[in-house]
Amino acid sequence: MIYLDYQATTPLAPEALKAMLPWLEQGHANPHSPHRAGRQARAAVEVARDQVAALLPPGGRVVFTSGATEALNWAIKSTGGGIVTTAIEHAAVLDTAAATGRPLTILPVDCEGLVTPAAIPEGTRLLAAMLVNNEIGTRQPVAALADEAHRAGAWMLCDAVQGYGRTAIPDAVDMVALSAHKIHGPKGIGALWIRDGITLPPLLHGGDQEGGRSGTLSPALCAGFGAAARLMATHADQDAAHVERLWSLATERFGPDWTMNGSAHHRYHGNLNMRREGLDVARLMSDCRDIAFSAGSACASGSGRPSHVLTALGLDERQAKSSIRLGFGRYTTEAELVEAIDRIDAAARIQRR
Repeated sequence: MIYLDYQATTPLAPEALKAMLPWLEQGHANPHSPHRAGRQARAAVEVARDQVAALLPPGGRVVFTSGATEALNWAIKSTGGGIVTTAIEHAAVLDTAAATGRPLTILPVDCEGLVTPAAIPEGTRLLAAMLVNNEIGTRQPVAALADEAHRAGAWMLCDAVQGYGRTAIPDAVDMVALSAHKIHGPKGIGALWIRDGITLPPLLHGGDQEGGRSGTLSPALCAGFGAAARLMATHADQDAAHVERLWSLATERFGPDWTMNGSAHHRYHGNLNMRREGLDVARLMSDCRDIAFSAGSACASGSGRPSHVLTALGLDERQAKSSIRLGFGRYTTEAELVEAIDRIDAAARIQRR
C-alpha cells in the first residue's frame, strides 16, 4: 500500500510508539493518584505537556483533550456572543458554531481559498479560523484575523490541526486546537492551548483533572503526543525540505489535463488537491485500491455531497466531485509518489477512453 492520505492521519512515528510502550506495558497507574506510581505517571504527562507547548506561543497553558474535535467544541461552546468563521472550516467548527444557536457570520474565500480580513460584526465574541486547510492546504492570514477579532473585543481561536509544527502559529491567537495523530502521534488525544487570563467554563463535568477539563488522562497517549511534538521541532528543517522535494516532483508529474485546486503559493506543500474534467473518483479509487488517497475530508466521506471547501472556491458540483487529494510527508518516498501519480494518471486516462 502506498499511503498518500496524510491530512486524514499520519503514520505513527517509531519514536512516539517507543515513548508509549512503557506506559502500555507496565505504567498502568492513574496519573491523578497521589501514590508513587501515580506521581510517576503524572510526571510523564507533564513532560509531554511541555513538549507540546514548545511549539506554541508563550503565555498560555496546554490542556489535553480526547482530540481536536473536543478542543474546538469546548472553545466554541464556552464563549458567549456572536461567532465569525470562514466558509472552508472543518465541520468540527462549522457544525459546532451552528449548534450554539448564537449569531453566526461566515466569511467567504476567494478562488484560492484565502479569506480577506475585514471588520467583523458588533457583538462578536469569537473568531475561529484554520491555520492550514485540511482539503486544499491553504494558509490563512491568522495574525491579521486575530487583529480584527481583538479590535472587536473578540477572542481568536485557531484550528492548527494541519499546521502545528509545520507553520508558525502567530502569538496573537487566544486559543489553539491540536490533534496528535496529524503529527505522527497516536489517535485519541489532542489539546486546547488557552492564553493566560482566559477561563473557560467546563464542557465536561467531573473530576476537573485538567483544570477546566474532566477525565482521566492516558500517560501513554500523552507520552506519544509529546514525543511526536518533539520530533516536529527537531525534524522541522528536514521535514520541510523533504516535503518541498515531493511537492516539486508531484506538481511536475501531473500532466496538463489536471488542474490544481487552491493556491500554489499560500499553502502547505504536503497537500496537493487536483481535479480532472469528468473524472469518476469512485472508479479511480477502485482501480487504484492499493494507493491510499482521498476525495476530500475523511470526516465527510460517504456523505455523497460535494466538498464544501471546493464549492466555496467557486467550483461547481461536477468539478468538486472530480477532485482528489494527495497528502504526503516524512515517511513518503519519492519512488512511491512517482509510482502512485503515474498509476492514478494512467487510470484516469483509461476512463477518458
